[in-house]
Amino acid sequence: MTDVGAQISASLNALTREFDIIAHNMANVSTAGFKRRCNSFTQVLADQESGAGEGEGDNSQGVFDFSQGTLVQTNRTLDLALHGDGFFVIETPEGPVYTRHGIFSTNRNGQIVDTVGRLVAGTAGPLIVPTDVDVADLYICDDGRVIAGQSSIGQFRIVQFPDGQDKLQPVGQNCFQVPEDVDPVVATDVIVKQGYQEGSNVKLVEELVNMILVSRMYESNMRLVSVKRDSTSAAIGVAMG
Repeated sequence: MTDVGAQISASLNALTREFDIIAHNMANVSTAGFKRRCNSFTQVLADQESGAGEGEGDNSQGVFDFSQGTLVQTNRTLDLALHGDGFFVIETPEGPVYTRHGIFSTNRNGQIVDTVGRLVAGTAGPLIVPTDVDVADLYICDDGRVIAGQSSIGQFRIVQFPDGQDKLQPVGQNCFQVPEDVDPVVATDVIVKQGYQEGSNVKLVEELVNMILVSRMYESNMRLVSVKRDSTSAAIGVAMG
């Protein structure tokens, strides 16, 4: 493959990845706690605003935008939104994962779990609602302490990654994991809002604009492929007389 052909092929592959990122963002515009993945257009704009130089790092897979989403009131007892920098901790057989998708419930053992039944971590172990306490009567303090009646049954473990948030990798169910060399620390500047969900931070109009730009660039590259193919055919025809 010629250098020009290789460049066009690489460009088409990059634009396809770009399109997939945008489509995934748009599909999750209504997902609580969802954090959009930045495509190259938004990354270029962010670099320009921050004064970063061009070509710093490889953003071919995109980076996540962890900016705050809008808080939406639901009045559901175990709908919890985080305002500020932090993540809930979910226990899994493969180790802890981290999420801002604070839609929880209790299992038959009274343990607070996420939407797929995994334990939500407390600072001292699982959070268990006593059998004589109605879930609707739980009160969640701003710092994540869970009050049942007159007693505290624990506190949600909420962490942040001041030096490694850019290393968070998605693992499904709106959760992230980090490499072993990145350690979470206790979140110090976050408020837990009971009866709220944090909305997705996807801005639909921006994603639509980016999708149009990507589509136009893809079409332009495909036209180049067509022109190159026609030129090659013509050259072969001349060579063969």
